[in-house]
Amino acid sequence: MAERVTIQDIADALGVSRNTVSKALNNTGILAEATRDKVLQKAMEMGYKQFSYINIAGIGKKAEPEQPAGEIALFFTGFIGNSHFSSTMLDKFQRELSQLGYSLTMHRISPETMDALQLPASYHKEQTAGIVCIEIFERSYADMLCELETPVLFVDTPVIGLGKPLRADCLYMENQSGIYRFIQEMLRRNKKRIGFIGEYLHCQSFFERYMGYRNAMYLSGLPCEEKWCFISNKPGIRRPNSKDYQEYLEECLQSAASLPDVFLCANDFVALDTLQVFKRLGVTVPDDVWLCGFDDSPESKLVTPTLTTIHIHSQILGFSAVHLLISRIKEPSLNFRTMHTETSLIYRESTGD
Repeated sequence: MAERVTIQDIADALGVSRNTVSKALNNTGILAEATRDKVLQKAMEMGYKQFSYINIAGIGKKAEPEQPAGEIALFFTGFIGNSHFSSTMLDKFQRELSQLGYSLTMHRISPETMDALQLPASYHKEQTAGIVCIEIFERSYADMLCELETPVLFVDTPVIGLGKPLRADCLYMENQSGIYRFIQEMLRRNKKRIGFIGEYLHCQSFFERYMGYRNAMYLSGLPCEEKWCFISNKPGIRRPNSKDYQEYLEECLQSAASLPDVFLCANDFVALDTLQVFKRLGVTVPDDVWLCGFDDSPESKLVTPTLTTIHIHSQILGFSAVHLLISRIKEPSLNFRTMHTETSLIYRESTGD
């Protein structure tokens, strides 16, 4: 009997890594479609049968639906530009949907629509197979959507860590392990005084990042100094903008008797606001204080100094969003699921790298 073909055999035959072959066979991680097809074709030729997700006879073929499968409605509250992590995610999401026969319609939820707990006027229930929500952070509105008969997927959510879960599938980036690794590296570099900047009740991801910071500090034997945790926003304003937030930060920093060695920020835009305030106060990064963001936005590579951050793999977010939503459409009785996708820590000039 011939020996069983292994992943290493396929990797050797193609001159690629074992990890690349594993990603292609198990449909995990980010991989070019041409590379994935090449690996699958070689696996078929060599007699590899242990596929976890694909019918070998269908390699290289795109399934053509007999008729349109319906519309997926995208609900969002703000402008989604190239700086936003979800722009790349939505590109992957739309391409995967189109291969399955679905079209994507986009609906901006205005503050007035949200306050009134109304669906957008452009939304047509009869044509919609599912709804995906990007950064819908008002809990009452999210709960209203969960009461619809239409399947709903949330990409990030209002804070649910302190209350009952949403009755919907939820998708997040992995918000804690990168922070733990960052704090461990800061400890190795003898940077032990670490603060946190970000409105921790803004959304579930900010909440998870703040709790990740506190957990990492505790596990590293470091104190969480509340005087260096700026976790609120300008009072009296329901939806503060960047100007309002910078005024809040400036007040916090001016009232602080000293600065920590490092500030960890809830995302890159919080870090960019912090940099603006630092410049007005004469604080220099990285000479006076180190700074870390989260998201790896395009601006993080362009700002001076370039920003240490935690990269979100947006394409796997898009792929996972399709998997969660379409499986919910096909089987509405499934238990609700929460998924986190991989993130990666990137060091740049704002931490002396």
